[in-house]
Amino acid sequence: MKVSVSKSQVHGIIDAPSSKSYTIRSVMCAALAKGESYIRRPLTSDDTLAATDVLRKIGAEIHQSAFGWRVTGGAIKTPESELFCRESAATFRFMVALSAGVPGTVRLVPGQTLARRPILPLIDAMAQLGVKCRLDGSVVVVEGGSFPGGTAVLEGDVSSQFVSAIMMTGPLAQQGIHIELKSQPTSKPYLDMTIECLRKFGIRVTASPGMTDFKVDKQDYRPTEYTVEGDWSQASYLLALGAISGDVVVSNLNAESLQGDRVVLNLIQKMGARLSVRRSSVMVQRSLLHGINADLSDCIDLLPTLGVLASLADGESHFSGIKGARLKESNRVEALSQELQKMGIRVREDENSITIFGGHPHGANIDSHSDHRMAMAFGVLGTAIGDTSITGAESVEKTYPDFWKALGSLGAKVAFHVK
Repeated sequence: MKVSVSKSQVHGIIDAPSSKSYTIRSVMCAALAKGESYIRRPLTSDDTLAATDVLRKIGAEIHQSAFGWRVTGGAIKTPESELFCRESAATFRFMVALSAGVPGTVRLVPGQTLARRPILPLIDAMAQLGVKCRLDGSVVVVEGGSFPGGTAVLEGDVSSQFVSAIMMTGPLAQQGIHIELKSQPTSKPYLDMTIECLRKFGIRVTASPGMTDFKVDKQDYRPTEYTVEGDWSQASYLLALGAISGDVVVSNLNAESLQGDRVVLNLIQKMGARLSVRRSSVMVQRSLLHGINADLSDCIDLLPTLGVLASLADGESHFSGIKGARLKESNRVEALSQELQKMGIRVREDENSITIFGGHPHGANIDSHSDHRMAMAFGVLGTAIGDTSITGAESVEKTYPDFWKALGSLGAKVAFHVK
């Protein structure tokens, strides 16, 4: 699907969608807790539905309504078929670890794009914990039911999802688990989010101050009622929209959230955006922006948002700590560089950083690279410069299915072209 975005004056109030990361973590925990849990305000998107699909196949009962999900867990069984994780990296990686507690053989199948993303460090870590786990082409095969546990040693710069996955499966291990990272981890906030979510379901995690050492004893998940907070990653596009195309109030946000992408407030304010923060909402007004230097190691999902803002800013912006962005749904560093250059913006990149020279971008035919974050970021930029079309616009279904509708509700001029 192609979307065309014309120059627009936007204005209004809108809720941020619920957090994808917390939705997937909470439904996984609920599936492992014996009894009934209730998850309020979950995000319904392709990624979160991938999680519920596979959890049902291993025995969880999940009843979905407009208000929340009722999950009855704790009765884990051998799946009768392969577990297709679609393009959800969190679902795939968490299930690789959690399958250690599933009796029998589990075959986990990634989507075509996800199959190109790293998984071997997690397979190696699970082997260190006594789990028979192997790669069959792009399919991960886990022989579950016997999970000794012990110590797993990983590099610090692996995906934080690998560490979160092992933490989540730790309570199922006979000896518990001990994770040692050889260096400081990337995306620390996601580890904090995992520990917080586990705590809500009765699981205690001991973490070192530097987040390089984690211990989880054998213990039982407890059912609970859990409310999913708003997603700061998705809110970043709405906040950027206000900064370049009008006045926008984004609600359903937790100003005290552990989400690393909450730092978007500091970063866009540093760029010159005028904003007002309340307990559960943020107002952003159209502003003259200037370039900044920022390390995005703990918030690399913000790269596309900040990149399009930098294209309109006075001066140059330098973003470092972004090599992990090359291993997302697309190589986001390369994709961002290519698409901004189509718009007349000069860009310089290396393995772990990108410099964007702000100017006067013009409309162009943008390739989303089948990446939801690229599609949303350039959709926002299109409202400021007009004459912008985006192919692969349907990629937003992964995390924010109502994104284009949300833009339209705020006054953005969006037209759809479906083949």
